[in-house]
Amino acid sequence: MSISKKKATRKKVAKKKVTKKATRNSKSKLKEDEDFLNNPFAVKKSLLHSMRIHGNDDKRKIAIDMLERYTGHNFEDFQKQVILTNFHYYVERFNTILDDAHYTQGSAFKASSSKKAQVTIIEFGVGSAMAALIGELLAVVKPKAVLFLGLCGAVHPSLKVGDFILPIASIRAEGVSRHFLPPQVPALPTFKVQKFVSQILVEHGHDYRTGTIHSTDFRFWEFDEKFKLNLIEERVLAVEMETAALFTTCFVSKVNIGALLLVSDCPLKPGGIKTKKSAKSVFKKFTDVHIELGIEAMADIAERGENIRHYHW
Repeated sequence: MSISKKKATRKKVAKKKVTKKATRNSKSKLKEDEDFLNNPFAVKKSLLHSMRIHGNDDKRKIAIDMLERYTGHNFEDFQKQVILTNFHYYVERFNTILDDAHYTQGSAFKASSSKKAQVTIIEFGVGSAMAALIGELLAVVKPKAVLFLGLCGAVHPSLKVGDFILPIASIRAEGVSRHFLPPQVPALPTFKVQKFVSQILVEHGHDYRTGTIHSTDFRFWEFDEKFKLNLIEERVLAVEMETAALFTTCFVSKVNIGALLLVSDCPLKPGGIKTKKSAKSVFKKFTDVHIELGIEAMADIAERGENIRHYHW
């Protein structure tokens, strides 16, 4: 047999082997796809994963764009420790305390970052819808810790204006968190973040309460007797509007979050509903300590905070 014929024969044999291998791989892939489709748990898990920023590259790109647009910050400006607030005074105080603060105002939020402290603060607005949005968007930053510094109205009679609360859970009475988890799933903060914040409070000699918070999207509830009776029956310490949405969205987005709440009024006591005058008094007396504790907690957790593992769902 000539050399040219030998080469042609070898090529045919090699081609047949490649074809057979491709056929086997194709059948194997079809079998895998068939097994996957016949496993409803695997299908549902894959669909849930694709809904989250950490499992969807297209969503992640849009989230980065949205976070930059809404805050005015460039993506690289965000630090790995983040403070969330509803009130602009907290951002102003942050800028005063930290001399390298880089402040921006976007189309919806305001933000400021300190590279020295390794902390970013974001003023995201009020209510559960905005809380859920910022909770999701922060997934792209992959922060080590997030701390919500919020105000709340006391329900328990022992609480007074100026008290601190470290919530251990939040009742999901708002309307946003149902888009992220079934209603029977509790809204919980990240334990290790709460543990670290409690250590900072103790180091500074501040007392605090722990317990459950009622999170609502019903703002003007103070004159609804049925609503107030329900709060008492639930045995909650206080009521506010953001923690349930934040805890839920951050949990599904693999974002470590805690909350330190400041009691700003006692609506169930006579004359206890917050007014313009009383709000000024609260900001004058208590909010400086609140933001200072938040900055210290987030700056310190960068250096001595424990690592937090996330389960794969």
